[in-house]
Amino acid sequence: MAERILVVDDEIQITRVLRASLTAQRYDVRTVNDPEEALRIFEEWKPDLLVTDLMMPGMTGIDLCRAVRRRSRTPILVLSVRNQEHSKVEALDAGADDYVTKPFSIQELLARVRAHLRRAPERAGDAAIEVGDFLVDPAAHTVTVAGRAVHLTPKEFDLLLLFARNAGKVLTHRTLLTTVWGAQSAQQPEYLRVFVGQLRKKLSGDARKEYIQTEPWVGYRFLPEGAEG
Repeated sequence: MAERILVVDDEIQITRVLRASLTAQRYDVRTVNDPEEALRIFEEWKPDLLVTDLMMPGMTGIDLCRAVRRRSRTPILVLSVRNQEHSKVEALDAGADDYVTKPFSIQELLARVRAHLRRAPERAGDAAIEVGDFLVDPAAHTVTVAGRAVHLTPKEFDLLLLFARNAGKVLTHRTLLTTVWGAQSAQQPEYLRVFVGQLRKKLSGDARKEYIQTEPWVGYRFLPEGAEG
């Protein structure tokens, strides 16, 4: 079966272009101009990927990200214009996994789409990782920290999985960005700032332990047994 992609944008010309480009790659595509209608279709159709604009009248793309993330771990790729830096970070905070800036090349968009869609089958064959306070199960997409279940978005999970596989090692900003988001994201450090911040909050909980240590100007180090925060 063809993988399903739901595209949401209030600009009809953009949805037409994306439908044609994605359909040509043999994806099953639905396009919607109204975010509220998109949420209804999302619940009924259960797409493999959501592509949504950020700035739309009424329910915004950020609202849509939050609503979808409460229901599903489906990857979310947002579209934004260059002067929406704050909105892009807000979308990542709301559960989006990635963004492409308008105007964008179709080839870049297709590369991002492929990267998100191939993640699940690669993960399914991975063995669970038990290290320190952590049990990370890629096949089940579950994480427990000191016996406490932690719910992560897809990109948060991918980032933690990379950390867990390299526990105790320093991972550079570039390594983290290119491994989790792809080579085209090497110069977009705001991804790391947002996602590492989110991970720290979720992993620490009430324990006040620091599991992700900043290595200034270099990257981050994962401490699976934690350090007192």
